[in-house]
Amino acid sequence: MQPFVPGAKRKPAHIPGGKLSRWSQLKIWWREIDRVLLGLVLFLMAGGAIAVAAASPASADRLSTSSETLDPLYFFYRHLGWQAVALCILFGTSMLSRENARRLGVLVAAAMLGLLFLVPFIGVEINGARRWIVIGMQFQPSEFLKPAFVIVVAWVLSWRMRDPNLPVLWLVTGLTGLIGALLMMQPNFGEFMLFAGVWGVMILLAGIPLKRLGIVVGGGLFLLTATYFLYDNARHRIDSFFGGGTAYDQVDLASRTLLAGGWTGAGYGLGLRKMSLPEAHTDYIFSVIGEEFGLIACAFIVLLYLAIVLRVLMRLVDEEDLFALLAGTGLVALLGGQAFINILVNLQLFPSKGMTLPLISYGGSSTMAIALTVGLLIAVTRRNPYLKTTTRGLGDLLGIGQGGAMTTPEARITRGIHQ
Repeated sequence: MQPFVPGAKRKPAHIPGGKLSRWSQLKIWWREIDRVLLGLVLFLMAGGAIAVAAASPASADRLSTSSETLDPLYFFYRHLGWQAVALCILFGTSMLSRENARRLGVLVAAAMLGLLFLVPFIGVEINGARRWIVIGMQFQPSEFLKPAFVIVVAWVLSWRMRDPNLPVLWLVTGLTGLIGALLMMQPNFGEFMLFAGVWGVMILLAGIPLKRLGIVVGGGLFLLTATYFLYDNARHRIDSFFGGGTAYDQVDLASRTLLAGGWTGAGYGLGLRKMSLPEAHTDYIFSVIGEEFGLIACAFIVLLYLAIVLRVLMRLVDEEDLFALLAGTGLVALLGGQAFINILVNLQLFPSKGMTLPLISYGGSSTMAIALTVGLLIAVTRRNPYLKTTTRGLGDLLGIGQGGAMTTPEARITRGIHQ
């Protein structure tokens, strides 16, 4: 006879049919995500809507014709629509488990890489570059490939935990080289540099032997030097940056616009230089912010980006899963690197790249791709706050970990339970 236990055969009310209810899943998601990171992202998106509203009259005026006059807030209204879609993507992706986030990243990478092969043949040419493709809507496959690329590289590099002899370095390097060749055909040298930078950060964290890394980096520097002499687009941009060319004077105009507002800015809607600034709502929106809201506002935006990067790195200090460590670092490096390049271009400290400011600039595919990036970032950094780790993932790689304490059988058993 089994002892009678009241309610033993009764299922919990919040788990009908053995599955968690939607409300329970939402509560678990809210408990596991980094809410500070989510708040910083949403704050930047709100600031981006205000910035697009300030830049919209300049771009609407430049794109108006004698037969069609655009509303001064035309891009602002469209941006709100794109932000609504982006928020759905962000929240939907952030609710995925790490395994499902990895699967989604691999599927998106395969699809976007296939479309990247088709861009030179069926792509739409805008301003001398063939980077866009039309399938129901016009978008850049490379924008969506960036976060998916990070997930794939993190997944492949994490194979080293199973077998250190696997040629993971050559696999991810070959993938990066293939993407670089396809981007150079568009041409899109700036995006390739961003891919290469993220690749470099991730292989350093993966613990690749320095000898192999030196060979790869040396080959990359050789190709970069050859690019200057063989690739007209890159050579023109670099020459204009150092020598002051005539084809890309918008960088100088952006710098003058940025400084025109002084510390406190001319005020919303009172900027004058922005009216002659090309791509004021996308590539050079940081300059519009400087003119209308001042350099103090620009400094605050830079601090917000730094806060996002530091917040993610602090959360990864205790991460034991190599895939999550590499994916989280790669995604935040992608987000911070793109912001860093855009801001330097506006300050006339970097050659023009045609790259938007993440979470702030107007855009359709770029806004949704950034939302996918942030959603994946939140998903891979999800953690049960009630489980304590006994090692320090990123801390070990930086030499500040406590992995040396994991020597006794009891400690190893404890670590296995928590994993």
